Amino acid sequence: MEAVKQGSAAIGLRSTSHVVLATVNKTSSELSSHQKKVFKIDDHIGVAIAGLTADGRVLSRYMRNECINHSFVYENPLPVGRLVVRLADKAQVCTQRSWKRPYGVGLLVSGMDELGAHLYYNCPSGNYFEYQAFAIGSRSQAAKTYLERRFESYDKYSGEELIKDALFAIKETLQGEVLTSKVCTVAIVGVGEPFHIVDQKKIQEMIDAMEVTGEAVAEDEQGDDYSTRGATSMES
Repeated sequence: MEAVKQGSAAIGLRSTSHVVLATVNKTSSELSSHQKKVFKIDDHIGVAIAGLTADGRVLSRYMRNECINHSFVYENPLPVGRLVVRLADKAQVCTQRSWKRPYGVGLLVSGMDELGAHLYYNCPSGNYFEYQAFAIGSRSQAAKTYLERRFESYDKYSGEELIKDALFAIKETLQGEVLTSKVCTVAIVGVGEPFHIVDQKKIQEMIDAMEVTGEAVAEDEQGDDYSTRGATSMES
């Protein structure tokens, strides 16, 4: 569990038609590239991880094999909930064997199936929970606070609106660092839209639009403040 808390932040948001995953691209050195934190499992399922990346890759490979085997036998996509249960069972076994260690990674599992959109969090302990929105990793509490204020309206959101809120939540975890498309990875899956990573150029355009909107709101608030002060001084 401690490895998950120290990993770079990962965020998930769900509406009735889309699920969005976003992660922070953290590098161990200025000379190195970041490690991949978002993995495609199948056309209808993807995961974002926080913690030990090597463990995340192993579990992602296991999930891909489960999806392939199910599709081969039943000629249908594997339901998201069933895959999450199998993943939780695999993780739980490692907690009760003296010669094994628990997986040091938490996974946000996003997917679409016949029951609709899903967002699950799988713990290293073998527990799993379904969420409307959730954040894991370092500094994730700031993102959770932001999501808790807004999650009730997410059901009606489009995919693009979910991406914008995911970027706002990622920005909360950076604590003063500048948000750019190089700092984060965003992926989406939805109705008629297979799981894919959103293009960096599009993400940067959305970030630029967010900053322009934020500056306009700040100027409006500053103007209102000046008007209030002027009216107060005239009354006195």
